[in-house]
Amino acid sequence: MIAERLRTARAAGVTLAVLTELLGEYRPRDFGVRLWDGSVWEPERGQPERFTLALLHPGALRQMFLRPSELALAEAYVYGDYEIEGSLEAALRLADHLLIEQPPSARARARSARRLLQLPANGRVPSGTRAVSLTGERHSLDRDRQAVSYHYDRSNEFFEIFLDRELVYSCAYFTSEDEDLETAQRRKLDYLCRKLRLRPGERLLDIGCGWGGLIRHAVRNYGVEAVGITLSARQAELASERIALAGLSDRCRVELRDYRELGEPGSFDKLVSVGMFEHVAEDVLPAYFAQAWRLLRPGGVFLNHGISRPVGQPPRRGPSFLQKYVFPEGELVPVGAAALMGEDAGFEVRDVESLRDHYVLTLRHWLRRLEAGREAAVRAADETSYRVWRLYMSGSVHGFRTGRVNVHQTLFVKPDGGRSGLPLTRADWYS
Repeated sequence: MIAERLRTARAAGVTLAVLTELLGEYRPRDFGVRLWDGSVWEPERGQPERFTLALLHPGALRQMFLRPSELALAEAYVYGDYEIEGSLEAALRLADHLLIEQPPSARARARSARRLLQLPANGRVPSGTRAVSLTGERHSLDRDRQAVSYHYDRSNEFFEIFLDRELVYSCAYFTSEDEDLETAQRRKLDYLCRKLRLRPGERLLDIGCGWGGLIRHAVRNYGVEAVGITLSARQAELASERIALAGLSDRCRVELRDYRELGEPGSFDKLVSVGMFEHVAEDVLPAYFAQAWRLLRPGGVFLNHGISRPVGQPPRRGPSFLQKYVFPEGELVPVGAAALMGEDAGFEVRDVESLRDHYVLTLRHWLRRLEAGREAAVRAADETSYRVWRLYMSGSVHGFRTGRVNVHQTLFVKPDGGRSGLPLTRADWYS
């Protein structure tokens, strides 16, 4: 018993020494630290405590910083080495400081490593959600299905906890920062339809339709016939149930298909893809745009809504938390690169709009709902899934807020003998 207390006290001393070295110059230190033994390092005097970093066992700091990286910090959180009590979004500013803004020198890292090795190894056996493991040829239809299934087939009940009633899993469109999520998502669905300038009797294809919220809205309010495709079996099942319940089965359907499997050239008047584009690897994007071109009739319109990275933000090298636990093999490209690929396929770019500020608001709504529904989320999936999603949403808020990622709606047209078929102004979008 005495030996155990001594080991715990020694580990606490080493932990506080490392924390002091890592965080001693961080200002303002608006957070506290609580160790597994109950001892506390208070926030800087006069600062509000925005969050508490709770280290849950003597080896926690070793797991986090022995080989410091974004992935190491993420996995230590996901598998329960530490907890963030309060604002996880606020804690990401601290992660930026440690990993990006003022990373320790090689000498300081070596000194910290010697101390961290004095702490016990965790020896944990991760439970619940594991890092993705895909098989088969990269970018093949089967491997892409595995990647989509890993994220979306967790359970429909899990997504219902934090999404709106229509289960729209993409950026909403707000008129004010205090607007509710349901209203903003309905407005986004209608905004997409107005940008497409849908007309009764037209055929609409939704590539990556999710749970079918957009196609139901388009059929119900704009009189089109709509087909949605997804690679998620659970999405397709629930979307079909909701279509039938709404009495729209004669004009609307969802198919479990890859966009590359569609063989109906020129059979659609309008195409839309919302939140699917970022799942397509960069070297597959030319084929993505070429297929969209083939599916559209001359004069048709294609609205592509997807997350992008700024030109100055280099692509990530090596494994990342998002690719291992959230969006396997997803890649982001600058919006200009995407527009160029669309033009190479034959499209004309007619409009580009950034909704970055709207995604910050959307993600904060999702995050609050997820945190409020933690117990239900754990029942619907597992504790690890809850922690993965809480971290991914908080990180995404941080990324969009700081401009490290963006989201754009790009409107393409397939010219018909040089005629775009579009009005001279955007006035009808906002009426």
